[in-house]
Amino acid sequence: MREPETSLMQIEVLPATTEQQPVLATLLELYAHDFTEFSDLKIGVDGRFGYEPLPLYWKESNRFPFLVRANGDLAGFVLVQQGSQVSGAGEIWDVAEFFVLRGYRRHRVGLRAAHYVWRRFTGPWEVRVTDKNPVARAFWQRAVSEFTGVRAESALTEVAGQRWHVFSLFSNAPPNNSLDASGISSSLIRKT
Repeated sequence: MREPETSLMQIEVLPATTEQQPVLATLLELYAHDFTEFSDLKIGVDGRFGYEPLPLYWKESNRFPFLVRANGDLAGFVLVQQGSQVSGAGEIWDVAEFFVLRGYRRHRVGLRAAHYVWRRFTGPWEVRVTDKNPVARAFWQRAVSEFTGVRAESALTEVAGQRWHVFSLFSNAPPNNSLDASGISSSLIRKT
């Protein structure tokens, strides 16, 4: 395993194909493992946490799976869906799940990936962060603030017995084409 090179890192946010579903499932296991610090997720008898909604990302038109690469190496994922998990409003875009491997954190990989998806899908957005994760809350506050140019504030709300900080933003940025100003290469074609 090699160390990621961080200077002038090339970031790609690419739609995950159905063939890449096992890769995304493996990354979701790492994400769930990290998340056990803040929740009572239980590992199954098969040694996996599992992510039941994953197959829906290739079946439902309001869900979009992405893999994040840094300098060509797998660095994380973003799962986007349309429909608020807080209010149920159908027009709101939601960062359903977001993960960057630890070795790529603090190198702007996550910020650039978040900004990519916000530009990719224009309109109103929500990002939910569990009240128990102040590090993630600080990350999302920074990501939203840098994207909007205004200091982001979250609203504390309770959904299904869990306390969430919800960041709201609006994206009217032009969609990404082949290479954007922050050096993110992307494809606008959804590959299934």
